[in-house]
Amino acid sequence: MPITDYSTEELLSLYRQMLTVREFELRAINERRAGLIPGFIHSCVGQEATAVGACAALAPSDVITSTHRGHGHLVAKGGEPKYMMAELAARTTGYCGGKGGSLHMTDFNLGILGANGIVGGGIPIAVGAALAFQQRREPRVALAFFGDGATNEGAFHEALNLAGLWKLPVLFFCENNLYGEGTPQAKQAPVADLAIRASSYAMPGVTVDGNDVLAVYEATKAAVARARAGGGPALIEGKTYRQRGHYEGDPMVYRSKAEMDEWKQRDPVSGFRARLLAEAGVAEATIVAIEQAVQAVLDEAVAFAASSPKPAPETALEGVYGETHGGLVF
Repeated sequence: MPITDYSTEELLSLYRQMLTVREFELRAINERRAGLIPGFIHSCVGQEATAVGACAALAPSDVITSTHRGHGHLVAKGGEPKYMMAELAARTTGYCGGKGGSLHMTDFNLGILGANGIVGGGIPIAVGAALAFQQRREPRVALAFFGDGATNEGAFHEALNLAGLWKLPVLFFCENNLYGEGTPQAKQAPVADLAIRASSYAMPGVTVDGNDVLAVYEATKAAVARARAGGGPALIEGKTYRQRGHYEGDPMVYRSKAEMDEWKQRDPVSGFRARLLAEAGVAEATIVAIEQAVQAVLDEAVAFAASSPKPAPETALEGVYGETHGGLVF
């Protein structure tokens, strides 16, 4: 669809969401360096269009599963930056009380069934949610985000097989950023377009420009409508690029500066900003106002996290399910 077929409100909402994802990641990186955030961060800088475009096609009652690179998914599904930042900073006001951190942020109220530190770990969880929706005859959809490396995991193939067999209302969204950690996709899989794997499981597969938020949105919207109507699952591959390392501190010796520079010319956020100005007739002042508002939200998020208390040591085992055997807790 031409960009002019969308309302200005829709376009600005997409831009605001993508910008929030981008700036949240950059702010989190800085706060980790400053000492507010402990542990590792796997940023999704460069992948904003896949998260925002896909989640824009979902209803509030739909659910997602996320990955180790999942901050953008949470923002796009309605997550509040201040609670996310507090979780990264290991504070009690975070989404998981400061105990989940970057890899395990969850909010069932928003339909976020959790980020996951296991590659491909969220895929069967989404299938389970979709099975529940089908059994309860609820017109809801589950969407699993995962990277290109996860398509080589057994969980991916088992989940797609079951979803295709039972025609479950689940979407499999592969954010193909061309690298599984430091391994190029060409050295992981014998096919260039991973969406072709959908044919093995009797479901549609489509490959889209993962840096074009509108292309992602349209592909996901069509798949959502089909799934909600009982048509079963689909596999969507959004080809995008991770602009930073696998984790912050990654020396990135596995790719060239020329490659990174080339992909930065296709940046999803700045590219969409340029389209809003050139094709949608949005005024520069309107965009600047959004950018200032996003920075204010993130200023508040950092201040909120910094002023929130850390979990007390005596609460370490709260929320842990276990059974005692011979004095040992398993």
